[in-house]
Amino acid sequence: MFESLKKKFSRTSEKLEEELIEEAEEEDNLQEESGSRFSFFSFGRKKEKEPEEEDDENLLVEAEEEPLEEETEEAEEVEEKKSRFWSRSKDKDDEAEPQDEEEEDDEDLLVETEEEEAEEDEETEEKKSHFWSRNKDKDSEPEEAEEKKSHFWSRNKDKDTEDVSVDGEASGGIFSFVREKTIQEKHVDDILFELEMELLQGDVAMEVATEVVESVKQNLVGKKIKRSNDITEYTYYALRDAVEEIIDIPGKSMTEMLEEKKAQGEPLVVMFVGINGTGKTTTIGKLANYYLKMGYTPVIAGVKIIKHQKGSDPAAVAFDAVEHARAQGKELVLIDTAGRMQTNTNLMDEMKKIKRVSKPDLVIFVGDAITGNDATEQARKFNEAIDIDGVILTKADADSKGGASLSIGYVIKKPIMFLGVGQGYDDIMEYDPQWMLNQLFSEDDEVATEA
Repeated sequence: MFESLKKKFSRTSEKLEEELIEEAEEEDNLQEESGSRFSFFSFGRKKEKEPEEEDDENLLVEAEEEPLEEETEEAEEVEEKKSRFWSRSKDKDDEAEPQDEEEEDDEDLLVETEEEEAEEDEETEEKKSHFWSRNKDKDSEPEEAEEKKSHFWSRNKDKDTEDVSVDGEASGGIFSFVREKTIQEKHVDDILFELEMELLQGDVAMEVATEVVESVKQNLVGKKIKRSNDITEYTYYALRDAVEEIIDIPGKSMTEMLEEKKAQGEPLVVMFVGINGTGKTTTIGKLANYYLKMGYTPVIAGVKIIKHQKGSDPAAVAFDAVEHARAQGKELVLIDTAGRMQTNTNLMDEMKKIKRVSKPDLVIFVGDAITGNDATEQARKFNEAIDIDGVILTKADADSKGGASLSIGYVIKKPIMFLGVGQGYDDIMEYDPQWMLNQLFSEDDEVATEA
């Protein structure tokens, strides 16, 4: 989900890093450091230590202990053989007439025991030697990696993404600056212009793209940096903060409003608008199912269906649905309206009449996320005509660009209330700005289907 936006943000970080490192190299202001270079998406991730990591740290200690344990067991076995030999020899001395043949056997046994002991000692020494030589070989392996570090910037020129390890650290080392550097406008102007163009190509609205770029510029310029990881970290948080401001539009959730109306003994009346084919009717079915599972009883105008004869006035249908809900103690009325283009004056006037008659508590625009800028422009027109209160975006799970999800609330200054995230009736979730941020600024593409 939103893969395109994630790549654009990551590339911005990489380009700024390359710009500053190349300049530092020309100034003879660059040196290599030991350590791992963090990827763009590693920042903000919890750095809790996993049990597997602890096991890895103990691996060398366990490996060192193993030969000692084996050596102890072997020594005990040798001592046991010696004890048995001397014990047997002592018993034989007590006999009245010891035989020469038995004495020869005892002498042979002593020689044999000493030979076995010598062989076991050699085997132990061989294991020790093998263990330490194996570790010595491992210590020499990073020499090849060190040779690659010096070409960090050229190595990344043609890459859109970075190979990272499990904990988000890139292969290779990091660079530090001999003299602390400060990010200046000249470092970010071209890079942020490219970002703005890429956002526009990704169906992000013009005012949103401009706001993101200006916010990032303001946050980055003047930052002092000591090492390459600082550049990535500052860029990550500058972009994240800019996006958070855009997508977090204040407003009550539909569930909160439903609870308030229920406390007043009145149904929550919700009217849905949008063009043909965006998924209004399917979304209404999903919402009816969502609130039925929460213990509410919805009424659908258009569970129970309130309808009139063919050709009846849509406003009258909506009015009867509201009255039925009041009379029967139902908590929720969902009013479907026929799809209409925002440019069709007659149909827009009919929609205004439905709103006047039914007096909805919420007017929700339903838009198709994958249509990008079209969805944003439709929402703008419907808002101008009827003053909508919120947005539901369908097909969010199939939206790779993320332009509508990023733009639509900011453009009309109304919150996104739900996201459709699949084709099933359970595939709907209440919108959460923090969830959206995590989708844009993490490598985890899982889609949550519950609020």
